[in-house]
Order: sequence, then structure tokens, then C-alpha cells
Amino acid sequence: MAIPELLGSVTSAQLWSFGALFLILSFVIDFASHPQYPRQIPVMGKGHGMLNALLDSFRYITNYHGWVSDGYTKFGKKGLPFVVRSPLSRPSEVVIPRNQIGWMMDQPDHILSTYDAHNTVLYSEYNFLGRRLAFDPFPNRVMHKYIARHLSTVIPNVDDEIQHAVNTSLGDDTENWKSIKLWNLWLEIVPHVTNRLLIGPEVCRNKQFIDGMVNFTNDVVRNGLLLQLLPKVLHPIFGRLFGISNYIHWRSANAPAQPIIEKRLNAMLKKAAGDAEYKDYTPPEDFITWLIRQALADGKTFELDPVVISKRLLPIEFAAIHTTVLTGQLWMQDLLTSDPESGILDTLRAEINAHKPESGPWTKTAITNLVRLDSSIRESQRVSNFAVTMIERKVVADDGLYNPELGWTLPKGSFVTVNLEGTHHDQDLYKDPHSYDPLRYSRIREAWDAKSDQEKKSEPEEGTKIRGLGMVTTSPQHLAFGHGRHAW
Repeated sequence: MAIPELLGSVTSAQLWSFGALFLILSFVIDFASHPQYPRQIPVMGKGHGMLNALLDSFRYITNYHGWVSDGYTKFGKKGLPFVVRSPLSRPSEVVIPRNQIGWMMDQPDHILSTYDAHNTVLYSEYNFLGRRLAFDPFPNRVMHKYIARHLSTVIPNVDDEIQHAVNTSLGDDTENWKSIKLWNLWLEIVPHVTNRLLIGPEVCRNKQFIDGMVNFTNDVVRNGLLLQLLPKVLHPIFGRLFGISNYIHWRSANAPAQPIIEKRLNAMLKKAAGDAEYKDYTPPEDFITWLIRQALADGKTFELDPVVISKRLLPIEFAAIHTTVLTGQLWMQDLLTSDPESGILDTLRAEINAHKPESGPWTKTAITNLVRLDSSIRESQRVSNFAVTMIERKVVADDGLYNPELGWTLPKGSFVTVNLEGTHHDQDLYKDPHSYDPLRYSRIREAWDAKSDQEKKSEPEEGTKIRGLGMVTTSPQHLAFGHGRHAW
């Protein structure tokens, strides 16, 4: 029988049946390929067994939060890990208890990998425009290396961009009230400020660039949600199809950025080559400069390509934009819904006015003195966390991951994570854990600052604890940015 005749004899019902059978078999194969966890680790939901796992995978979206919360109460607080199910195409997750976080953070990257976990969860090969770009952590290394040492240079630029973005978003009318949507407000501010740090003022105020990058980050979120619902065998097809919009939005953003990148790269290459005309050239201190500088130092010729440099922005854009927008929105919601009798807005306004430099931009020292503002943001991160778990890691060692205290080994391919929701709302760690207390941390810091030098010297451990109460400092009790050397 000829192929056209064969196809003509197939009914639509048969096609649907074949399609359904294909999906079922594909999901079963995916599940069978997942690592099998030690049976002494309890499983939330329906428990151990293939059938139970399959059923729970379909309940993942509606039950994940409850599983993690119940697991924290039943097992996590007792120092025991537990398993929560994931979508069928992904392995289940082992949620590590708080007392094991230190052990987890001590594992080297060749045993427990952050990058492999992120690349798997984010489907980086398809979302970030190429396997080589997605699987090389070069931009992360550059950011971690340079950002701290250049804060004194970065802060004035960020201050300038915040002023510009806020004035553009809210206008300069000081007489009349204006209705705003918090999400839209922060989405108008954060991408501009982020990209002032990444690529400079010429591009960060370009609407086409900003819209392209924001749309790109939206694409990553959407694609991740869709791909986790499909079996792995279909990922190479649908991943590339979904990634078309990522490419289109990057191309749109890249159009105004490419000339700036090419100009910067050309100047830095000529200076590195000893060109006399560029002897006194000093590039602006931003992410683009740091990428080029580190690529030259490492001899990475692949990185010295304007297109590659532009694409290196993408994972940083994704990591920075939506998490910062969410943090800002939730912080303002917490502040604006606080008891008016507390006077918290007046308190924060007074602190800002007291430490604002009389002239010139904000400085690192002045910002460090804003302990009450810092406390209000850290407390919002605690009480209004937007993730249930944090610190995703993937076991990549062939021998697996051995836990000497509990005596089990997680096989290669296992996923481990940490409970953020339970930790941040644990009444054994925080008084009134579900209440927003904006000065929760600043009261402790200010009481410590009021002590004499002699008193502080007699309590060195307490001093170390107090210094860890800043907004950007992570710990096993505060996981808003993750924890450890890969905390973002």
C-alpha cells in the first residue's frame, strides 16, 4: 500500500490514540530513567512506588506548596530530608533539612552542581540561544569577580539611573495624586537600573532594548512552564520552536546594543594591543567591560565576539529583572499595608533624609547606614517570599552524593533543594513569623551599636551574628538569595 493510501486509511480517532499512547510511553520512559532515591527518605503525597509517583506528578502544580509545608513540619524540623514530586519529565526533589545546609554547601561543584541544576530547570539549551553559551558559567564568574570591587564606581551610576527611572515613571507633579500599579512601576524602573550596570546609559534608556530584554525574560518563564509538561523526547523539537520568540526578542534588543558593544570591544582590543591612540583610553566600569577584560586575561577568543557578548547578557537579565521586580513590589505592599499607627513610612523617610549626602550621589557608606530601610526589605523577603524552595542543586558525581550522618547515597542525576517557605515562617526561629515587622532586624543591630567597645569585645560571636543581619547576607535561616558561594 502506498504511503498516501496508508495515511488516508488512518482515522482521526486512530491518530489521537497513537498520539496519546506515544505521550504515555514517553512519560513512562522519562520516569523510568529518573534516579531512584533511598527508600529511607520519606516521600510526600501518596508515597513510594511508580504508580504513586505518576499520580503525584499530575498533582504537582496544585499540591507542591502543601507537600513542602507538610514535609517541613513532619520531617524537616526533625533534621530529616523528604522527597517531593516534580513534573513527569523531571526527577523528584530531595528537600534537605536546615541542619544539613552546611553539609550541602560544602559539596564541591563536581559532586553537587548549581549550574547543571539551573540549566536543567531553565532548559537553558533552548532558552539562552545555544548549548555552548548556556553551559559555560563564564558570565556568572565575571559578575561575582568584579561587582564587589567596583561598588564605589557603580553606586553613583545606579543612583543616577534610579533618579532618572523614577522621575520618568512617576513624573514631576508634586501637587496631585497619581494612581499606579506597583508591578508596572517596578518593571519600568528595574530593567533600566539593571542595564545601567550591565551596558551603560546609552543603551539602558533605549525603549527597544528594554522591551526586548523584558520580553525575553518572559519567554524564558513561559517556555520553562511548557517544557516541563512535555516528555523529554519532544524537548529538542518544542524547545527550539518555543525558543524562536526568545531569538526574536534578543535580536530586537541587540539592534541598539550591538554598535555600543562593537565600539567598546574595538577600543579595548586596540588598547590591549598597544595602540598609541588608545593609550589613555579608560572604559566605563560595567558588565560589558568586565566580560571583555576577563576574556582577554583568560585568552578566551570565543568571548571576544560582539554577538557572544550580547548573548552573555541574557542569563544576567533573566536572573536580575523579575526577581528584583517581585522583591520591590512585595516590599512596597508590605509597607503600605502596615498599621498606619506604626509610622513606619515616616521612620524610613527620616532615616533616608538623615543619611542622604548633602551634595552628590549616594555612597556606599551612606547606604550602609540605612539599617532600618535595610531591615524593612529583609523582613519583606522573609515574610513575603515568592518561592517555596530555594538553592537547587544536581548530583553530577558518578558515585552519587553520600550523607555520612544519615547513611544514604543519592544517585547521579538527583535533585536537592532547601525549604525556604518553612524556614522563613518557623515560630521557633521568629516571633510572630507571619507578621511583617519592618524593624525586626534593625532593633537588634541598633541595640548592638549602642553597646560600648568593651561590651562588644566580650561578645565576639554575637557581633558576628549581628553583622549577618543585613539584607544581602544569607544564612540557613534567611534564604531569600539562596545561600553559599552561588547565592545570587
